[in-house]
Amino acid sequence: MKPKKIPMRMCLGCNEMKPKPELIRVVKSPEGDVSLDFVGKKSGRGAYICRSAECFEKARKTRRFEKAFSCKIDESVYEVMTDELSKQS
Repeated sequence: MKPKKIPMRMCLGCNEMKPKPELIRVVKSPEGDVSLDFVGKKSGRGAYICRSAECFEKARKTRRFEKAFSCKIDESVYEVMTDELSKQS
């Protein structure tokens, strides 16, 4: 029997390829809302970051989320995402 293939995704913060279950999905819904998706099941365009606040801040400073989703992200959205990330850790 073949071993199950684990999908790899790139972290927007550190640019490292990691197994998908180790990362947190950031999703832009069809309505345009950007949020963290800890389960990985929300519908919409997804991008991935490591579970560390360091990678999140690096991706935020270099505007990687805005480039990935092709839209401007409000500062209040980043604050909500930072709070969710700190609660999860």
